Amino acid sequence: MSMTIPDTGNTPQKDNAPNSPVKPNKGGLEGIVAATTAISKVDGTAGRLVYRGYDIHDLAQTCSFEEVAHLLWFGHLPNQKELSDLHQKFVAQRSLPEVVLQTIRELPGTTEPMDVLRTAVSAWGAVSISGKPTIDQAIAVTARFPLILAAFNRLRNGKEILESRAELGHAANYLYLLTGEVPKEGHVKGLNSYLVLLADHGMNASTFTARIVASTESDIVSSLVAALGALKGPLHGGAPSKVQDMLHTIGTIENAEPWIRDAITHGGRLMGFGHRVYKTADPRAEELREMAQVADPEDFKLAHHVEKTAIALLDELKPGRRLYTNVEFYSAALMKSVGLTGDLFTPTFAVSRCAGWTAHILEQTNNNRLIRPEAEYTGPSNETFVPLADRS
Repeated sequence: MSMTIPDTGNTPQKDNAPNSPVKPNKGGLEGIVAATTAISKVDGTAGRLVYRGYDIHDLAQTCSFEEVAHLLWFGHLPNQKELSDLHQKFVAQRSLPEVVLQTIRELPGTTEPMDVLRTAVSAWGAVSISGKPTIDQAIAVTARFPLILAAFNRLRNGKEILESRAELGHAANYLYLLTGEVPKEGHVKGLNSYLVLLADHGMNASTFTARIVASTESDIVSSLVAALGALKGPLHGGAPSKVQDMLHTIGTIENAEPWIRDAITHGGRLMGFGHRVYKTADPRAEELREMAQVADPEDFKLAHHVEKTAIALLDELKPGRRLYTNVEFYSAALMKSVGLTGDLFTPTFAVSRCAGWTAHILEQTNNNRLIRPEAEYTGPSNETFVPLADRS
């Protein structure tokens, strides 16, 4: 996500009704309650994110991704036996049918990994999934997201696809499948925390998309493929690598102030700043800031300086439009530190969010009503029809 400095483009429509209790329509369904959920809550005013009642700061610092996935799917944090059982279920699903592997092999090496993930997940669903969404299906597809990405990444680099290692957790196995080496503890910890932080985030665009498809009583994979399409967009999850590009362009601490000042003055984009919901600091960005500092102190110096400089210059040049870094700003630094290339950033977001998407799909399925909103028609009325032969 990025923020264009002079204007967001979301100008409220004028409300001519006196003392109207209806909020001005900003478009994009802003302020509209589309569903009820017990999965997660985003408090944009307080800068708080909660999964099933648990504060994200507590979960990010102490829990494995598997624990959080269990929380989202089953409604409670697992005990040791439940966690071990879930790990074994993940391990049992760590394989890809030959038809999916062949699909991945036949895609050009220049294909965007996000497109590979969408295509391969669809291929897997075509041969593996039918019927009403279930938790077992949620586990099966979540286990396979990393396998698909790692397989493609190795093939495009001229390497053989690896077999998963049963003793490794979700984050560690993903890194192993990418590199062929048992990952460093610090890398596993950093990626695991990232996966926890991104696992769910209220009724965002991709989650809403998944729930819309699920509400038609379609299958779980169709819902996920739709969600992947929504996540790919740069206004949702497609911007973390662009933060890295921006920092690379800035280059040095000395260049930060003039580059940012020029961007703000001339309506450029500050990548990784601003959020549709949060009116204060994004709690996920706070966690990622600390992790990025530990993971790569040198790169962190430039990123942190850019953050502080941008906030100060925004306060100076655009008073009243204070922006904070969002989850994507420090995600870039953290994922780079664990060895991921820029085009794997958004697909790795999906590796995490698959747990939340499937939890929402199951919640929608279990208490379903077709999502079918109204649209306000603004076109012409009462046009006179003229036959084709008489049209000038």
